[in-house]
Amino acid sequence: MSLSCDATVVIGAGIAGVSCVLTLCEQCPELNVVLITNSSTVKLASKVQKVGHNLESFEIEEKAINYFDSFQNVKVILDFVSSIDSVNHYIYLKKCDPIKYTKLCICTGGQPKLIQFNNENILGIRDTESIEHFANRLKVAERVAIVGNGGIALELIHHIQNCELIWIVRDKSAGTTFFDAHAAHFLLSSKCENTEYNLVRRLKYVAVNDDNSKQGFGSALGPDWKETLQAKNLEMKGNCSATKNVMFEFESEVTSIYSTAEIPEEKGVRISIDERNKWPVFVELSNGKIFGCNFIVSATGVVPNLIPLRNEKHFTISSDFGIEVNKEMMTSESDVYAAGDVCTAAWDASNTWFQMRLWTQAKQMGMYAAFCILSHMRNISPEIYFPFDVFTHITHFFGYKVVLLGLFNAQTLESGFEILLRVTDGNEYIKVVVFEDRVVGALLIGETDLEETFENLILNKLDIGRLKDNLLESNVDIEDYFD
Repeated sequence: MSLSCDATVVIGAGIAGVSCVLTLCEQCPELNVVLITNSSTVKLASKVQKVGHNLESFEIEEKAINYFDSFQNVKVILDFVSSIDSVNHYIYLKKCDPIKYTKLCICTGGQPKLIQFNNENILGIRDTESIEHFANRLKVAERVAIVGNGGIALELIHHIQNCELIWIVRDKSAGTTFFDAHAAHFLLSSKCENTEYNLVRRLKYVAVNDDNSKQGFGSALGPDWKETLQAKNLEMKGNCSATKNVMFEFESEVTSIYSTAEIPEEKGVRISIDERNKWPVFVELSNGKIFGCNFIVSATGVVPNLIPLRNEKHFTISSDFGIEVNKEMMTSESDVYAAGDVCTAAWDASNTWFQMRLWTQAKQMGMYAAFCILSHMRNISPEIYFPFDVFTHITHFFGYKVVLLGLFNAQTLESGFEILLRVTDGNEYIKVVVFEDRVVGALLIGETDLEETFENLILNKLDIGRLKDNLLESNVDIEDYFD
């Protein structure tokens, strides 16, 4: 027997799903909302600070599922979704009765991409549970291999202590998801301590058509997972006497993973008996090197979690395995929306926005999906709520505040763009991407206080041709130009 109600249903209690539910409740308190989740906790944005037009900073807070007990119009169902019948508007659950919906928003998030499955010595890090498991394994580890170059890998390299680290990166430099080689060098070489600042370097260069400038996109664990570990008395510390020893293996990929017994005879001669006895797992790289370690962290991004749709044949799925959504967050099925990591933006995007599976976009998409649902119920356009004109993201890496705006790495630009740089070693790194005398992107590292200014410059498409050469002079207040 199905739940007899006209329900707006949200599947998933991550940041996208919870943002959707909270926005629905705030904008329409009388709406009957059902939240389906298989987790006993929910993730929501807290301490939200609006910094610019769409740019905002926030923390991710984890709450028990009873957080929604005080919401009169929200019913929470703790269960697994078995399948969705989008034709007849039914959701089938593993334990509970089917639910009939009027509107449905799928916010099931993403799953870690693992370099190998069903191996206890390969860990994927995506949520609080997996990072806690990692911290417990780390306690007795002397050497760990980290595979990947996105946000999770950067955070782990920075925070892990008392452990040898082998960082396996297929790119030429660190953090190419977010940074070019110059910015990566700034972060890796800087000390997050109070020191006298060195002389400012101002640089400008013009890009040429270079495939190496193309950057991949990635995903990161939430911005506050370190605090979550601290609250549970867990540390990012291994069992090695050395404080930290990082071995960089750039332009390398994992080709094979062996247990001690699986090492081929012709390759085993390169590994000492002591090494064989010490390490439970060995990783072979494309450069021919073989390393033993306690375990391997696969931090190579996520794939959309389509498990609830495994028996559903109607949805249009993109080449990256996300549910395709249009500019109003609607899937190919009537009355079904999707938001967050599970979906793929299939609309003609602004030339200064692109999809990147991050907490910021999950929150934006969840909120906007709620506005779309309510607007469609009221037969009006949700266009005024559309938040995807400019890519925006605030995070922290290596102790620095990092702001990403627009085409911060000149994504999608083939040639003809200019890069303006201002660098103060140990303090700030300011990079501005200019195309046809308009600012189209910016990367700000450190406390620059320039994020709102550059977001406005990107949004307003102001011609900066006459100001360009002085735009990043350290003795010039950029905001004075644009009052």
